[in-house]
Amino acid sequence: MPRPSQHLLAQDEAHADAPPSADPAPTRGGLGRLGGFCARHPAAVIAAWLLVLVAALAGRHIAAPTFSDEVSLPGTASHTGAGLLATSMPQAGRPSGKVVFHVDSGTVAERRSALDRTLADLRDLPHVTAASTLVTSADGRTAYTTVSFDEQLKNLGHDYTARLDTATEPARSAGLGVAYGGDLEQVVREPADDKLSEGVGVATALVILLLAFGSVLAALLPLVTALISVGVGLGIVGIVAATVSFATSATTLAGMIGLGVGIDYALFLTTRFRQDLIDGRDPVEAAARTARTSGRAVLIAALTVAVAMLSLYACGLSFIGKIGLAATLAVVVTAGAALTLVPAALGLVGRRIDRLRLRRPVAESAGAHDGWHRYAGLVSRRPWTFLAVGLAVLGMCSVPLLSMRLGHVDAGADRPGSSTRTAYDWIANADGQGFGNGANGPILVVIDVRRAKTPVTRISGDVTDALRDTHGVASFTPVKASADGKVLVTTVTPTTGPQDAATDALLDTLSGQTLSQALDGTGARAWLTGSVAGRADFRDTVGERLPIVIGIVLVLAFLLLMTVFRSVVIPLKAVVLNLFTTAASYGVLVAVFQWGWGDSLLGVSEPVPIESYVPMMMFAIVFGLSMDYEIFLLSRIAETWQRTGDNRLAVGEGLSATARVISAAAFIMTAVFLSFTASPTVVVKMLALGLAISVIVDATVVRLVLVPSAMFLMGKANWWIPRRLDRILPKLSA
Repeated sequence: MPRPSQHLLAQDEAHADAPPSADPAPTRGGLGRLGGFCARHPAAVIAAWLLVLVAALAGRHIAAPTFSDEVSLPGTASHTGAGLLATSMPQAGRPSGKVVFHVDSGTVAERRSALDRTLADLRDLPHVTAASTLVTSADGRTAYTTVSFDEQLKNLGHDYTARLDTATEPARSAGLGVAYGGDLEQVVREPADDKLSEGVGVATALVILLLAFGSVLAALLPLVTALISVGVGLGIVGIVAATVSFATSATTLAGMIGLGVGIDYALFLTTRFRQDLIDGRDPVEAAARTARTSGRAVLIAALTVAVAMLSLYACGLSFIGKIGLAATLAVVVTAGAALTLVPAALGLVGRRIDRLRLRRPVAESAGAHDGWHRYAGLVSRRPWTFLAVGLAVLGMCSVPLLSMRLGHVDAGADRPGSSTRTAYDWIANADGQGFGNGANGPILVVIDVRRAKTPVTRISGDVTDALRDTHGVASFTPVKASADGKVLVTTVTPTTGPQDAATDALLDTLSGQTLSQALDGTGARAWLTGSVAGRADFRDTVGERLPIVIGIVLVLAFLLLMTVFRSVVIPLKAVVLNLFTTAASYGVLVAVFQWGWGDSLLGVSEPVPIESYVPMMMFAIVFGLSMDYEIFLLSRIAETWQRTGDNRLAVGEGLSATARVISAAAFIMTAVFLSFTASPTVVVKMLALGLAISVIVDATVVRLVLVPSAMFLMGKANWWIPRRLDRILPKLSA
């Protein structure tokens, strides 16, 4: 009796040498008919897509989309405090930002006349309600004014920066440096231009495709179709953004994911098409069959990504949900292009797809004795070894996750030389002669005294004494009553910067000890508000709701995979392994950004906390993208299993048929994601690196090691499902 690996190779040889089996209904099913139609009418389909591309880009330009990172958290302490402040002290609660002045030698007071003219010009700007008197540092070299507005800063647009520059020209002419900080970052920080990143990603993808498949047309086709679909997707996102306010990173994320999955889907279809041509099928028949088989996997993969991204709405934060919506729009358009534009392009090039060769083209498999068949045989002989090694690698990558600290990346991590970074540094003044790091993130304390049983003057004195004795408080303004007498207000300046862990500890101390003890028994209640407190509330809210999102994504993905593959074990294995992938990518993020291991290579000047919403976003994205490869692999395994009923043969053939395309697709998507680490936005860098790591780990350690070894070990149990459940589940047909 032959050994298992010999049995596998023997059957592979038999299948490899046999002529292609007749496909009595290559266009059976909706996807097959759609693919066949597109392949027979390529010019019309391609023209339609180009027309849609032009219309989408023109619509985006006409719609003039707006983007904002402003978050509202009703019910939180910061939101309640801001509401009280807006009612009793409208001026204090209005949107504001800092204009900072600095001289390298001498003092700012020596340019007093220029500063007075600048302050007057700032007060005359549209939407400006006030510009406070100058606050000057101890060394006299730095000063700032707080400019208040009657309009949300996000609505002013980046063009408002020119007005600020005009108003501050007298100060510049007098030799003063000028920079804009605080919430003015919403005005002066230009939207990230990621055209260079996209160009690098596309160029790298082309090189990988040429090296992997050896054909110029086969390499260009996935790229061109993906670029068209991404253009349409971003156009639609821009049109929607005219009515739905997306985050500033939404288009970058949508473009990054759209480009990655667009190339993946087109590559998967093109590879299957070329294999059918090699097997002797007619191009139109091959395109139809590709759409019916691999197209079904693409459709399921896209549906999984969309479900994962839309599940972000379950966190109850529209800011995060809308980012998921933007990515979903891009993925849906990309999937539509994969099922129509790609078959049309394949029908157009037909057998000419391998005419321009760099070397002998290969498709899904190079024969029964190629490297991937030999590798499949090796895994089948030693599944326990491969399983243990794979789990050990993921475990090591996941270790840093245990020390993850969520927070907000402040302007101190912005690109050196940018206005926001310059303003931050001038205020912090590293030599200790400025205002201190904490001045970049003051905390507003609002005390509601409407139900106070104690005289307001006594409450004010008790709060003052308590703040004076609190560790971590650098200074605070006198406790002041509003004109209507309903609230008391003071501004606390921490000794540490906004993203420092000590500032988070101070927030907890103020709310849980200092203020609660000072107000105990008085009937008054204190609320912490302002940008620092608001971001802390956002972080805590995201942390509380992350398990909900994870649970929903896991359940929906499990149900979808169980319905598609008619198995309980396969979807259970898939969700568990994807959790391992996510943990490993989180661990790498902590090591790079929080611990600072190589962060300078990414253009990050200092260790930073993990942006509070990045883990939630990453989980949804990583889970969706990793399921792409899972579905690609399992679809081929399932085809052989349904044909032969031999689990070992099915796993071996599925692995050898998809390993090359999955590896190439993963390297391409990794290159696309890594190219976005050049973005000036630190959060985009985090997402880009995290996604790149997750893709390469998933496509190598998980998809090529853990999945086949686990499936070899479980044998026919992979395909077990209770009969009653099988009857209940809907039948998905392509």
